[in-house]
Amino acid sequence: MLSAADILKDVETQRVQFVALWFTDITGLVKSVMIPAGELANVFENGSHFDGSAIEGFARVAESDMVLTPDESSYVILPWTEGDEKTARLVCSIHTQDGEPFIGDPRSLLVKALDQAREMNLRFKTGMELEYFLFPLDAAGMPVVAARNDIAGYFDIPDDPIRSMGRKMLLALGALGIKVDSTHSETGQGQHEIDFQYDDALRSADNILTARVALKTIARKFGYYCTFMPRPHADLPGSGMHTHQSMHDLQSGANVFADGESEYGLSQTAAYFLAGQLEHARAMCAVLAPLVNSYKRLGASFEAPVNVTWAHVNRSALIRVPSTAPGKEYHTRLELRCPDPTANPYLAMAVMLQAGLDGIVHKMELPDPMEETLLQSMPDRRRQIKVLPQSLEEALDALSEDDVILSALGPYVSDRYIAAKRQECDEYARQVTDWEVQRYLNRF
Repeated sequence: MLSAADILKDVETQRVQFVALWFTDITGLVKSVMIPAGELANVFENGSHFDGSAIEGFARVAESDMVLTPDESSYVILPWTEGDEKTARLVCSIHTQDGEPFIGDPRSLLVKALDQAREMNLRFKTGMELEYFLFPLDAAGMPVVAARNDIAGYFDIPDDPIRSMGRKMLLALGALGIKVDSTHSETGQGQHEIDFQYDDALRSADNILTARVALKTIARKFGYYCTFMPRPHADLPGSGMHTHQSMHDLQSGANVFADGESEYGLSQTAAYFLAGQLEHARAMCAVLAPLVNSYKRLGASFEAPVNVTWAHVNRSALIRVPSTAPGKEYHTRLELRCPDPTANPYLAMAVMLQAGLDGIVHKMELPDPMEETLLQSMPDRRRQIKVLPQSLEEALDALSEDDVILSALGPYVSDRYIAAKRQECDEYARQVTDWEVQRYLNRF
């Protein structure tokens, strides 16, 4: 791992001119403070002071002075900058003037959750499948959102410039230290997916934050707009961020979810963890599917989950247990299918982890899996199964009543998060859509 001294030396050697200090607000938007490279030594020693009162959900004016503390392990040079604009990036945590972690910092909340797992001798690892759409830009630089823009279907080879853009995206991610398993075109025209390699949850969250900026930047250079909006067009499928999860022994690194002797290859610890996520699934949705638009995907889009169930192959289930080849039990994992790419990655992983740990602590009983054939043959059982929220408002109601997920966010973040999202719901409810005008104006 690089030290501050190593970074300062590299900045000088590489002739870096600027350093971008990145952090997120509560909603997950990337914020940045830019400093001249010559100021970096001072920032490593004293942090970078900024006014937090203008940031969504951060602070009242009376408590606005915040300090950005860079994480040395996040140092990279942004590959799309060069020459007299060459810029490095450091992801930061937020502290108060007294040096304490700020209770409204999403990254610090994830660190706190990971520390609780470590106290149980557990290490949380994740790997995400990030879906997104590419829309061409018009002459005014605005995205042209249409049901047809490139004709590539599922796993098809797209035409240039999409193919060339995809290569540049992978090169940029590699230069940023983000390891990719693969990328391919998705079911929607103009839709693509990048699958990231497994990593510690904090690094995975940093990688998602970074990848969203990188993909948008590269797309712009090709005359395209990259969007992670969950459902940008009614005639296109939605974009998800399926998240694969596993827990590992802190000392040995062994996957504690794996048990090759059980029917589904899951250990008792995995069963408890899975039961905990099912128990808190509806509340988690407010964080994992955080937009009004997210619910145009859930339950309505191709292969988006509906039921609060788990299964082996049923893709309408909330959590799937992917198959592992004999001798590859260390790949045992749980695939959570409701998150979408607009979620704040730090808050998302914090609530996922806390829900699973609650299941472990309380030894929650795991219900039977619900494969599609079983659901079809047991209509009475189907009626007893809980479903995911149908709207952001319903998800916020569930969050407001779930002490475990509220605790994962903490009172400061949960209060401000719920208030911001309630406002979003209220603003959406006041809209008069084109559909309403076309349907009702001439009828009544």
